[in-house]
Amino acid sequence: MSAVEDFLAMLAAERGAAANTLAAYRRDLEGAEEAIGELAAADGSAIARLGTHWSRLAPATVARKSSALRQFYGFLVDEGLRADDPSNALPRPAARRPLPKILTHAEVDSLFSRAEEEARGDSPAAVRLLTLIEMLYGSGLRATELVSLPLAAVPRDAPFVTVTGKGGQARMVPVGGRARAALSRWLAVRPEGRFLFPSRNGKHLSRVRLFQLVKELAERAGIPPEKVSPHVLRHAFATHLLEGGADLRVLQTLLGHADIATTQIYTHVDSARLVALVNERHPLARARNRD
Repeated sequence: MSAVEDFLAMLAAERGAAANTLAAYRRDLEGAEEAIGELAAADGSAIARLGTHWSRLAPATVARKSSALRQFYGFLVDEGLRADDPSNALPRPAARRPLPKILTHAEVDSLFSRAEEEARGDSPAAVRLLTLIEMLYGSGLRATELVSLPLAAVPRDAPFVTVTGKGGQARMVPVGGRARAALSRWLAVRPEGRFLFPSRNGKHLSRVRLFQLVKELAERAGIPPEKVSPHVLRHAFATHLLEGGADLRVLQTLLGHADIATTQIYTHVDSARLVALVNERHPLARARNRD
């Protein structure tokens, strides 16, 4: 087995990497090998040539590819397969992570008002859509996590669902009162199937169809559809919880982030609240207010 295969096997066994993650690492590593030859034997000068091969790529893509190679060479050193780590020769672009799109409270209200109005007649399609957006915004689920929920993940007597997230990691996600009410309505009208949101082919609702349904609802609610997606509703869940005073560690758990650095992307939207908090609670601010 090649060094790349050994590395991928380690990611799967020790880190619980998902199939999509493993496929992405494989593409990046095999692409680098096509450019400079066998990675396990490459020296610093060969590694440096990757900067030329990647010159037309976006900084974020170069950063991702460089990260894959750094982890690969770290693995080789840890396993005693190499005495040196040539990854210092990799390019280090200043990739800036894009900030998440934000929905205002008014836009969220408009979206839900439209969904609730359409679901008044208990049409299964309308009740399903209301349940989907209640769980996207009310529980912060990823699109894949939501559509692939098995029926067994929804206990009838507890306000939680069991979600299998990235890397096969399971977590308990609370379901608020509104979402539970929508779930009860959906369970009463849903077709048979082992998934909570079954499709006609015996599988579950697809991510693509979920995206379409959410964007179509946004358009009917008078919101530009390009502003709304399942992931944007997940962002709104996180942003609005943080605005309401949620602890960042709690938010990390709810979102299923392995690293809190991923969760910290949401702190930018809360700057106004933080400034107000300092002005209100800092000892010097209180002293000024007493003068």
